[in-house]
Amino acid sequence: MILTILLVLFGSCENDIERINLVADETVIPNLKGTHIEVIYSDSAKVKVHMIAPAYQQFTNVERPYMEFPEGLEVYFYDDSMKIESEIRADYTIYYSNEGLWHATGNVVAHRLDNGDALNTEELFWDEGKELIYSDSYTRIQNEDGTFYGKRGFVSHQNLSNWQLKGTSGTVNVTDEE
Repeated sequence: MILTILLVLFGSCENDIERINLVADETVIPNLKGTHIEVIYSDSAKVKVHMIAPAYQQFTNVERPYMEFPEGLEVYFYDDSMKIESEIRADYTIYYSNEGLWHATGNVVAHRLDNGDALNTEELFWDEGKELIYSDSYTRIQNEDGTFYGKRGFVSHQNLSNWQLKGTSGTVNVTDEE
């Protein structure tokens, strides 16, 4: 009987210690948190990118350090005249700082303002170094020529120019000439 009680006590102590270790694990606690964040990237005194997020968390004590925007992110890209040329919005975003890679998910919408191109997908990657946005997820692009679908995603310059769909289908608008 005493042996049974000791086994139960040691068994429960081990489970409790495991739970405490999981809760106290510093790698899952953000090093920095913030709300109502705005970040502006500039080059030669010209704004290039403006980001707005309702919430922010930074995790540096992990194998792959990242910044998390759990309530979404809005990103505005500027041209050389400091006019907004395109924008991207998403419900959730992670930025892998060592790689310069952004990963946006949930209702990802991108617009190019000068020509009205609009992109919708559930997942989007933005590679800062290459200035590319891309996805392997189903993508829809609407523009003045029609609606196009990329069943296997897309690739584009970060300002939504020169986009290419993967696994393409769509409807093209054609005007009759008389």
